[in-house]
Amino acid sequence: MTEEKSKKQFVEDLTDQSDDFSRWYTEVVRKAQLADYSPVRGCMVIRPYGYGLWEHMQRLLDARIKATGHQNAYFPMLIPESLLQLEADHVEGFAPQCAWVTEGGSEKLEERFAIRPTSEAIIGHMYSRWIESYRDLPVLINQWSNAMRWEKVTRLFLRTAEFLWQEGHTAHASARECQEEVLRMLEVYRDFVETDLAIPVHGGPKSEAERFAGAEMTYSIEALMRDGKALQAGTSHNLGQHFAKVFDITFQDEQGKRQHVHQTSWGVSTRLIGAVVMTHGDDQGLRLPPHIAPVQAVVVPIWRKDEDRAAVTQFVGRVKEAVGERARLWVDDRDQYTPGWKYNEHEMRGVPVRLEIGPRDVANRAVMSVRRDNRAKEAIPIADLATRLPVLLEEVQRALFQSALAFREANTGYANSIEEIEAHFASKRGFVAVPWENDPALETLIKERTGATLRCVPIDQAPFEARSQGRRVALFARAY
Repeated sequence: MTEEKSKKQFVEDLTDQSDDFSRWYTEVVRKAQLADYSPVRGCMVIRPYGYGLWEHMQRLLDARIKATGHQNAYFPMLIPESLLQLEADHVEGFAPQCAWVTEGGSEKLEERFAIRPTSEAIIGHMYSRWIESYRDLPVLINQWSNAMRWEKVTRLFLRTAEFLWQEGHTAHASARECQEEVLRMLEVYRDFVETDLAIPVHGGPKSEAERFAGAEMTYSIEALMRDGKALQAGTSHNLGQHFAKVFDITFQDEQGKRQHVHQTSWGVSTRLIGAVVMTHGDDQGLRLPPHIAPVQAVVVPIWRKDEDRAAVTQFVGRVKEAVGERARLWVDDRDQYTPGWKYNEHEMRGVPVRLEIGPRDVANRAVMSVRRDNRAKEAIPIADLATRLPVLLEEVQRALFQSALAFREANTGYANSIEEIEAHFASKRGFVAVPWENDPALETLIKERTGATLRCVPIDQAPFEARSQGRRVALFARAY
């Protein structure tokens, strides 16, 4: 195989985004070895590279969650049917997606157990045992776990029967504290997704039709993918006292009276990996934000003559020593692949920076860096590498965010009537901002005529004020 042919190996069979975005997405996820299909319908195997992404997301978000005073715990994945049945709206909302355990070993169980679609029921039951006094509040607990929802239509990462996530569940003495928690966690999500995933989002309340089953109010962060569809990237729910009354979660207040607690729940999942793929990827594969990339910089040694190998290898050792722990560096010294083949593999897998080291670079005491986001090259003297590489990675991180932000702005329209909304979705994609007065009939009409749903009413209305003449807007889009 020639080097030129090897360079095409990773991209020659990759569908262009403009031809079929859905097919492109699935091909990239599998070719970049993020995930693969499992023998169980709708379930996926997360491969090491994809799980590496999740580990970095988890690490960064977990630090934010703990910084706001929350602690991690773990609750069982099996939930007795009797607990779910206590809350009618909740069980009705999840009943079509519940997977049930009916036998244990060779014996039929006396009661069915749901494999958790979400944990409000089991956590509410436990909180009713743990909370007795106002001194026990607030309860601020998060768990990292899996969940199962028996989805009929699935897609790797975006919607699978089993997925990984975190779900926070808190209990408070007052409605004010509860609402503050809901908005605090929405902001934590916004900051995490924008800062570390380089994905711009709009955050705000959803409509009554789009609320979480049993919640008083649901807030979400909404991102725009490169095919113009919206993706709900995280949710934060104000549960009020609804679940507290169902599960009898009460406390004695400072006046000695029994009160029901006010609760929240909030979560994000491995769907965020799909969001990263669809926000930043191009026709050559992934483009990963450095904050979450399993490999931030890959070193590709280059030599044609055996006498050059020793010098290049020695110089690579100096590069590793210079970088140290300042970046997640991997030296791709596999002899069975050509440099051209390696370039295209790492492009497909979205490694933010490639460092090429050949005999000429050794002579110049420098490395040639190549950015994945824009392919810009820069010779970096080894004496400057320890300081320049971290800065370069942050430049890539910011550039990806700005590119995604520019795409969102270019694909956000404005409409003042149902006719204008229809015209928008007939010829365009993305968000459409609509003056909003909480009109459920209009929301239903828009959905029926265009297939677009109300994604959220942005809390930050400033980006829309110039076009909306100061009127509050809601964002509509076709969505995943």
